[in-house]
Amino acid sequence: MEDQALKIQSLFIFLIKSCRGISVPQATATQTGFEWDRYWLVVDYKGRACTQKVEPKLALVESELPKEAFLEDWEPTKNSFLVVQDVSMWEWSGSAFDEGEEAAKWFSDYLGKQSRLVRFSKGLGLFFFGYTTTFANTFPLMVASQASLDKLNTLLSEPVPMNRCIIVDNCDPFGEDLWDEVKINDLVFQGVRLCSRCKLPTVNQETGVPDATETIETLMKFRSDKVLMPHKKPHGKFFFGKDMVWNWHISNNSQGKGNMTIKFGDSISVTRKIPSRADAAV
Repeated sequence: MEDQALKIQSLFIFLIKSCRGISVPQATATQTGFEWDRYWLVVDYKGRACTQKVEPKLALVESELPKEAFLEDWEPTKNSFLVVQDVSMWEWSGSAFDEGEEAAKWFSDYLGKQSRLVRFSKGLGLFFFGYTTTFANTFPLMVASQASLDKLNTLLSEPVPMNRCIIVDNCDPFGEDLWDEVKINDLVFQGVRLCSRCKLPTVNQETGVPDATETIETLMKFRSDKVLMPHKKPHGKFFFGKDMVWNWHISNNSQGKGNMTIKFGDSISVTRKIPSRADAAV
């Protein structure tokens, strides 16, 4: 299949972490990932992150931004920069902009507990393994192929959707495992590791109910570290997709040149691969 040119089939941005993603025709790359991706976070009364792991019904929350938000240089109005609040997500803690009482009441009513909506501060940046990100768990971008999803769905009784950051067409199933470096237009993206999936796939994204255990059970059978890396000590992980970062320091854009926007239909060049899945970082 990779005799055909690799192309971007779809792009997704998750405005609020753990809420429903939105498909966009184009996305602007920044050092922390796509612009506006996981810029917002729901927190409890102690400022701790709320995600689908503890509040699965967040899967049903839809959000949007004006169309011009996905053009370069757009910013929210200054009126939306409200109170700075201390928040924490896993081992990280810091400050974020509180989005006010109306948003807080909506999420408090919806979740049935005191909650607030906060926004990422651009001057902040969460650090994971030397890379900066917004309210993502680890790395800012995840790439997966439509062929990988199709392969998985042939093994499931009910197909599952996929709405990761970058979905690629014309790729062999799980061919993205081997991508160490890819180029899209002027932008160079570095493959960091296979994406180790959390329990999020158990949440039915159409109902918000954690009842979809078949996906994890199936992935464990053919996408676990025990299967893919038999020479290494298994840790009970399973993988789907490839974590990536934008190598802004080696792209034309490191000097403010070139186009930082990628679009639906853009071609992808794989400029470097690793020898085998067994050699992949996890």
